[in-house]
Amino acid sequence: KFKGQDISAELNLNLRDAYKTHQQTFEINGKKIRITIPAGVYDGQQIKLKGHGNPGFNGGPNGDLFITFNISKNLDFERIGDDLKSKITIDLYTAMLGGNVEVKTLDGTVNLKVKPETQNGTTVRLKGKGFPKYKKDGEFGDLFVTYEVELPKNLTEKQKELFEKLKNS
Repeated sequence: KFKGQDISAELNLNLRDAYKTHQQTFEINGKKIRITIPAGVYDGQQIKLKGHGNPGFNGGPNGDLFITFNISKNLDFERIGDDLKSKITIDLYTAMLGGNVEVKTLDGTVNLKVKPETQNGTTVRLKGKGFPKYKKDGEFGDLFVTYEVELPKNLTEKQKELFEKLKNS
């Protein structure tokens, strides 16, 4: 009795797919296999499905199926472990006077309060708004949001005068 040959396969996911537990069906050697992909899988991670490889010989057990996950890059978020990083553009007036901005997360948007006199490049942490921790229900990493202050363009003469007054006061 000999065990069947193991099979390796790759499964491509985007970051949003890897964010939520979901089922996916794919075909190996003409056989459809439905698997549940747990939230929080990471790029390059490999899982083993026992007995889903090639058939055994002389009544031996089937081989195993090894699936490697390939997570594509995301334009809005950079994943570092269970944490996510993103950038948000705020205008000069919000940076100077404070205000509220909407920040995208992988499960919606949140309102974020910008403190007055916020500097360009300031990073704030949104606890628990990052990526789900693999096989740890309800546990999430953090989301780190970096502010990029956009300076106004095409100032009117009145606006230029006001900036001159500020500069000289």
